[in-house]
Amino acid sequence: MALNSVSALVLDGVTVFEFGVICEVFGIDRTGDGVPPIDFKVCGPEAGKALRTSVGAQLAPDHGLDGLIGADVVALPAVAGPPEDYPAEALDALRAAHAAGATVLTVCSGVFIAGAAGLLDGRRCTTHWMHADELARRFPTAIVDRNVLFVDDGDLVTSAGTAAGIDASLHLVRREMGSAVTNIIARRMVVPPQRDGGQRQYIDQPIPARCSEGFAPQLDWILANLGAPHTVASLAKRAGMSSRTFARRFVEETGTTPMQWVTDQRVHYARRMLEETDLDVDRIAERVGFGNATLLRHHFRRLVGVTPSDYRRRFARAAS
Repeated sequence: MALNSVSALVLDGVTVFEFGVICEVFGIDRTGDGVPPIDFKVCGPEAGKALRTSVGAQLAPDHGLDGLIGADVVALPAVAGPPEDYPAEALDALRAAHAAGATVLTVCSGVFIAGAAGLLDGRRCTTHWMHADELARRFPTAIVDRNVLFVDDGDLVTSAGTAAGIDASLHLVRREMGSAVTNIIARRMVVPPQRDGGQRQYIDQPIPARCSEGFAPQLDWILANLGAPHTVASLAKRAGMSSRTFARRFVEETGTTPMQWVTDQRVHYARRMLEETDLDVDRIAERVGFGNATLLRHHFRRLVGVTPSDYRRRFARAAS
């Protein structure tokens, strides 16, 4: 897939922030900074006809539904209102664009539009945690992942709530244009260029937002010492708890077990080193705490979906 053209589909009740995310990543001319040009269109059921937004303002798209056809990406911002209210002609146009080869990108509850068009059947996807149960109920054949920032399922990229649309959008840029272009856009937006990962990944947030103030230092210390050997017993001793109490608290705070969390963080760290350094895989495995390249490759492929070497070939930036 190329990323030469992006068409945003706006419907009545479009949410302003989610639409703004799409505009910010794809709609601003940054050719002066070295970003390749993107033909960006805002499309609605009728060109020039004002639509209400979720905050009381109005928005009039310059293009009609024919602007979706031929786009490399069709982006769907969230819309306030039930799927029953989506115009049938908009869903038809979305299906036609996807059938013609467009990748569909959804932000937050914009995934319901894709579902109403029949694009979620048997596909992995996500949405804001508040809407995940409803998404699964309405589209029972969809495979809804509630615990991720976004899901890349090839020609369908879906994001979780609100700001996760930034992660998904930058991921798509990175997948198709590379890290250098993504870094330029992210720097202008003053956001991290990557909270995400490579293709077809389902990425948990590295530090759970709900982690309590009292427990956060335990996670910070582990992150600062990933290269050291860790066991539940050793971590519990450092935290001044019994192993059983520590393991229970850890699951409550992070949603996963201590050693699974440590493994996930080691893989996240390895990804960054593969992108940003020219260290060989054996050295990276030692630094992140896996000890040997075989173990790193095992966990990396399980979590990321590709080998460390393949990941580096696709996503490496200039070595520091």
